This record gives sequence, C-alpha cells and structure tokens, in this order.
Amino acid sequence: MKLQVTQENLSKALNSVARIANSRNTLPILSNVLLKTDKNRLSIAATNLDIAITHYIGSKIEQNGSITVPARLMQDFISNLPDSVLNLELKDNKLSITTDKYQSTINGIAAEDFPVMPAIKGDILWKVDAKEFKKTLQQVVFAASGDDARPVLTGVYFHTSGGNVVVAATDSYRLAEHKIGKSKDSVNFLVPASAASDLLRIISDTDKEVAVTHDDQQVLFQVGDVTLVARLIEGNYPDYRKLIPTKFATTATLRRADFINIAKISSLFARESAGSITIKVEDKKVSINAIASQLGENTATADADVNGSGEVTLNSRYLIDALNAFSSEDVEFCFNGKLEPCIIKSSQEPSYLHLIMPLRS
Repeated sequence: MKLQVTQENLSKALNSVARIANSRNTLPILSNVLLKTDKNRLSIAATNLDIAITHYIGSKIEQNGSITVPARLMQDFISNLPDSVLNLELKDNKLSITTDKYQSTINGIAAEDFPVMPAIKGDILWKVDAKEFKKTLQQVVFAASGDDARPVLTGVYFHTSGGNVVVAATDSYRLAEHKIGKSKDSVNFLVPASAASDLLRIISDTDKEVAVTHDDQQVLFQVGDVTLVARLIEGNYPDYRKLIPTKFATTATLRRADFINIAKISSLFARESAGSITIKVEDKKVSINAIASQLGENTATADADVNGSGEVTLNSRYLIDALNAFSSEDVEFCFNGKLEPCIIKSSQEPSYLHLIMPLRS
C-alpha cells in the first residue's frame, strides 16, 4: 500500500471511527482501525462487533493494500500533525507515515484478521433530510434506558404509522416520540441507543440526507462519505401509544425559557428527595415547589395561559431534559391527575411529543 492523503481529511475520518474501537476487548485487533484502499479512495473503519463505522476519503493511490493499526495512537498522532500532505506506505505490516518534517512507523496487524460485519440484504429503504434526522435523534435518544435488564428499552425504535416514519425511545419513566418523513415501505427496527448516539456525532451541518437500509439483523445509515452499520436489538417494543392521553383536564401554555428556569431553580432544593418537585397549575400561573428538609424550601412561579387546575409530582431531571429537547419558544404542559402521564408538546413543533410518568407524592 502506498498513497497520499491530507492530514485534515485523515484526522476527520479517524475522529469519526476511532471512538468505537475498544481497547478493553478480548480481541486485540478490535482496538485497531482498518485502513484499506478502495478505487481512488481510502476507507478507514472500526468495529466493536455490534457497531461498525467506515469513513471514505479521497486519496492519491500508487499501490493498493490494507492494514490495521492502533486506533488511539493513530488518532492522536495524526491530529497533532500540521496541516499537510501525508505519505503512507506499508511494508511488512509496518505503516510508514512521512511529511516534510515528520517520519514515523506504526506497527500493525494484518487486515485479514479484522472482523467484517455481514452484508445487508436489501435496497435503500428510505431517505430523510440530514438536519431533520439529527434533530430527531437529539430529541429522542436520551429517553432510552441505560439498564440492560430490559434490552428492548435500551434501543431507539423506528417504525411506520399512518405512512409516517416514527422514532421513539422510553425507559418506562419517560417517553420521547418524533414523527419524521414518509415511507411507502414498512419500517420496523430497533437500534441500540449507543449506535444512535454515534450516528449523531457523524452527521454534520453540511450533510444533506441520510439513507437507511435494513434487514432482520442489521441497519445501515449512509451519511455522505460515512456509513454506520449496527446490529439490531431483538424483541418486541412495547405498545407505548396506549399510554399517551388524548384529552386533558389541565393544560398550561407558557414560555419554555420560563419553565426551564423555575424547574432548574427548584431542582436545587430537590436533591434530597431524588429530584422530586411538585408542579401546580392554577390562576394563570405554573408554580414549582421543592422541599429539602436540611436546607429549606423553594417555590418558583411563571405566568401561563391555563385551562383547568391541578398538581402533579415529577422528577426534576426528566422535566428539564424534556424542556431542553424542544427548540420552540412556547410549550404546553398537560395532565389529568396526580398518577396519570404528563405530556409536554408544542404547536410550533407538532411532530414531537414528550411523556413523563409522575411520582407518587
């Protein structure tokens, strides 16, 4: 293998893929990245056997070849080089990297030992605007569970409903759902939240669209010059739609910034009680009360347009997370009683909905 690449392009590619290379894995080669010539491009790939990311960059190739090298060393080394043209040459599993003022050799492992994710059987299932897709993931992925006791809840659920592609995540205490785009084909798969988070890091502000393909075992996301393949989570996702109320006894519409502010201030007094805060809706206002037996008590109030009245106790972190996921100026806070799900939505973002289960007060 002998080729030339720019430091900027190689560093960007390594930053995309090297994070999933796992130095603690029992297979030493999984802590490496695979460098491989592909026509007039160089592919840089890494995998942890559940997720594989490949980034393609343009290069001037004189001789084809492939090698795997330590991901961490390669990433740190290339990122610290000055912006220049790099000469890469492989001899006897040793990769030589030279510029005008730097000359280094990195010992590698033969590429033949690098695990390859099975090919996905199927054509492109659907395409979606990259900016919209990134926002969808940002609004949903944080609601997935981090507890492996229920594997299906550690995933982000993609499915079709009424011709819309719907993306959802829940940890059984809260639920985030976003409708995104249309698909004539049926979509139904469950992506690990870790893979969705990696996908978020890959999508840049300049990318125009994301193409999605999947079969029964895997899903492939194509974003510009980067592909991410992830093993799907097996199992049936819970029928969460039946939890979402359609009518509400109490509704308050208020400025999102005001709601976040009173929630954050009240959360300071809720640390002793595992984040428990009581939200009261009445008389054109929303108030949040929190009590800390050792520290004191706090009540914070914001003006609101109110229909009905009532109060409910929530986890302050869940409320703040939900409010931060919106980008609209105003939000609606809706509920029916102390023990029924609360809904946060916005007329300015009709495709997004967030549900939080109340705490027993």
